[in-house]
Amino acid sequence: MIAKQIEIMRQPRIKILSILETFSLDQLNIIPAGFNNNILWNLGHMIAAQQGVCYKRAGLDTWVSDSFFQAYKPDTKPEGYISEEQFDEIKELLMTSLDQLETDLHAGIFTNYPAWTTRYGAEIRDINDAIAFLPFHEGLHVGYIMGLRKLV
Repeated sequence: MIAKQIEIMRQPRIKILSILETFSLDQLNIIPAGFNNNILWNLGHMIAAQQGVCYKRAGLDTWVSDSFFQAYKPDTKPEGYISEEQFDEIKELLMTSLDQLETDLHAGIFTNYPAWTTRYGAEIRDINDAIAFLPFHEGLHVGYIMGLRKLV
């Protein structure tokens, strides 16, 4: 079941990267009027949120750098132009973070996972609930990206 949920996250990540290939870096950095973030921030946030929900909540270090996590964690926004190098890191992490999560799940490292409730009211009791929640969260941000791409 976990492998299926990770695959449910992986396929939209692949698809969204394919869709965004036709956009310039400048377009991906645009924050449209009425918004507080851009396409690139949403991509980075998907990674940071996965790291926070799975690793931080379990009392583990994130697999991504702390500077990456701090830039894209919940309640942040773009603090400047996201460079080509940073975009390349996001593209790589979109895939490798899921690979690492799957590896870590199989290794059983999420043994100290406390119960909590998301801002959307979902009760998360353990890592399995966290993995079940992630596709919902990612779907929200894929939706934001699909909307933003029409405005840039």
